[in-house]
Amino acid sequence: MGNIVLEMKNISKSFGGVHALKGLDFALRLGEVHALLGENGAGKSTLIKVLGGIHQPDTGMIAVDGRTVAVDSVQAARDLGIGIIHQEIVLVPQLTVAQNIFLGREPVNAARLTDVHGIERRAREMIAALGLDIDVMRPVASLTIAQQQMVEIVKAISFNVRILVMDEPTSSLSDEEVEKLFDTIARLKKQQVSIIYISHRMAELFRISDRVTVIRDGSYVGTRTTAETNADELVRMMVGRDLKNFYDRSHRPIGDAVLEVRNLTRRGVFADVSFSVGRGEILGFSGLVGAGRSEVMTAVFGGTDFDSGSILLDGKEVRFSTTRAAIEAGIGMVPEDRKRQGLILGDSVAYNLTLAALRRVMKGPFLSQRLRARLIDKYFGSLRIKAASPWIETSSLSGGNQQKVVLAKWLATEPKLLILDEPTRGVDVGAKHEIYSIMNQLAGRGMAIVMVSSDLPEVINMCDAVCVMRAGRLVARLPRGELSQENIMKFATVEQETPA
Repeated sequence: MGNIVLEMKNISKSFGGVHALKGLDFALRLGEVHALLGENGAGKSTLIKVLGGIHQPDTGMIAVDGRTVAVDSVQAARDLGIGIIHQEIVLVPQLTVAQNIFLGREPVNAARLTDVHGIERRAREMIAALGLDIDVMRPVASLTIAQQQMVEIVKAISFNVRILVMDEPTSSLSDEEVEKLFDTIARLKKQQVSIIYISHRMAELFRISDRVTVIRDGSYVGTRTTAETNADELVRMMVGRDLKNFYDRSHRPIGDAVLEVRNLTRRGVFADVSFSVGRGEILGFSGLVGAGRSEVMTAVFGGTDFDSGSILLDGKEVRFSTTRAAIEAGIGMVPEDRKRQGLILGDSVAYNLTLAALRRVMKGPFLSQRLRARLIDKYFGSLRIKAASPWIETSSLSGGNQQKVVLAKWLATEPKLLILDEPTRGVDVGAKHEIYSIMNQLAGRGMAIVMVSSDLPEVINMCDAVCVMRAGRLVARLPRGELSQENIMKFATVEQETPA
């Protein structure tokens, strides 16, 4: 892995007055997995877009195989063997796997018609070469997210890719699907494909990467051989300081119950779920993907109906027919999928931040711009949202800052109960630390918080107790003294014997 296949030197890029990249350097060796690490907003996505021909750098040079090249378009990047698999799937759902792989460059037969059989045959050959088991005649819409990502990889390789960028490829995958992805990466390495791997999950980086380059605020910080570094050093490089008391939780006496759920059932989804959360308490919900955690929270929030059971808020029974009714009663919910359920990406940060709290900025029937501006300034500043201004489009923000906007939107409603569904998914360690600090402060002021999370260290360190769900049923409520990864996974995966 000594040969340098890609070199980017002194890359700078500005958008208006914002310097996204500041003379950044990066080098990639033949057949290596090189992790690119940095906080949300550090410049990772901008660097990759420069490499992919989407953005043109203000200064700097790019060399492939030692030869300076001009990557002035997406097609130019492809011609150089550069492929990028973005965090969002960009396949056409209605078309088959084979059609997606060859979309826009379909081979033709002697009659100058699309060679349908040739497309199918070549697609099967490419999928088989990576050891995958995917029917090339199936519509992409019928595949799992993991399978769709594999199709993205096959499509990139079909362009004779030599440099492959993977941006947060495991963010929506189960553990089993992650293993399949890692197997595919191992095969690509053997074929001398060089991979740039972007992820916030430290365990992944230490498992599959050969080197790690850290960037901060658009600048190059340093490169480390993965086997010769550790998570603490990489975190210090990312944020410029040690993160002491990373989970930042002060446990205090828990007050009266804010929310009580009794025997909640929705046929075929979840059954007989009962729990309560008190003032100042952070109650965790853990379990495998598909256990029913998010579905229960959506029912509590009025997003879906339930068949039987009851919900009590401050001791009074409620049943919300709409999410608006839940909001007015004092419940906020940060959803699992911020881009589809939490934000209107085409609108401004300010618009999104005040969307759920409009009644708080009204004077009679009219919107008070003074009250709205005060609300925007309060949460834009207190959550340290990194954006040029509150009036820029939300889609231009990094994932971690988008998540802060969703959180700010619900804090602006001043809820008594806040439901957080995977609040730190796709968020870097610095932003995670900030979110944990905010949660601790909110609990300290008496807010009741329910946190659904697949991150076991997160629920163990942040929660007063953890409810474990399996196959639509709540199978255990573990107090803080009994929280461990082994204990949680025992209840999440193994059916317990009923005492005689």
